[in-house]
Amino acid sequence: MSQQQYARAKLHAVRSRISKICLEQRRSLNSVKLIGASKKQSPDLIREFLNLGLEDLGENYLQEGISKIESLIEPTPTWHFIGQIQSNKTKLIANNFDWVHGVDRLKIATRLAKQNTREQSVKILLQLNLDDEHSKGGVSQSQAPELANQIAQEIESIGGAELRGFMTIPKARNTYSEQTATFAKARNVLELTNQQFGIGLTELSMGMSGDLEAAIAEGATMVRIGTDLFGPRD
Repeated sequence: MSQQQYARAKLHAVRSRISKICLEQRRSLNSVKLIGASKKQSPDLIREFLNLGLEDLGENYLQEGISKIESLIEPTPTWHFIGQIQSNKTKLIANNFDWVHGVDRLKIATRLAKQNTREQSVKILLQLNLDDEHSKGGVSQSQAPELANQIAQEIESIGGAELRGFMTIPKARNTYSEQTATFAKARNVLELTNQQFGIGLTELSMGMSGDLEAAIAEGATMVRIGTDLFGPRD
């Protein structure tokens, strides 16, 4: 099987899963953005997916991501930075990526806004730590609405960035009902934040290869798919 055939089969399979759950939930297929989690994947393979219509790519490692941004320019994807963010990396992230999924501090959001020299704003998602895992970044459910409001107000006054919603990477759950219960917490945080502060957040980045159906059922607007799309990483 050629790389093109491989990419076509994989992309079709994932899109079929998304279409099926969207139909079941009476959601428009256009309401869910498929992000290819492309870390450690070769540019040649990624290019096959782009040629077949994949429009969004997510990278976890800054230097690897920038290298791919420089080499994958036609067709040009929308780039998402998903990894943990160090303060000394915010300038590079702000000026190379369109979306940033891992913000969990006001300081990081402010630096992204101030250091973005492009005309377009970098779109920020506040990371939720739904399971209070010490090994993961993110803010707790109880603290998220207030922090989201602080970030939205601060970066509005600066320009250069805009807060669009939340992202989360919860612990793996064994059953569909457990998965949906967890993702419902993220949806509730978004709804509560909008009710309390009138921010108008719309985006929920949640769901990966093993739980994308549950995530979409609970309102995901972005799913980040790696293994089921590209296959095992090098």
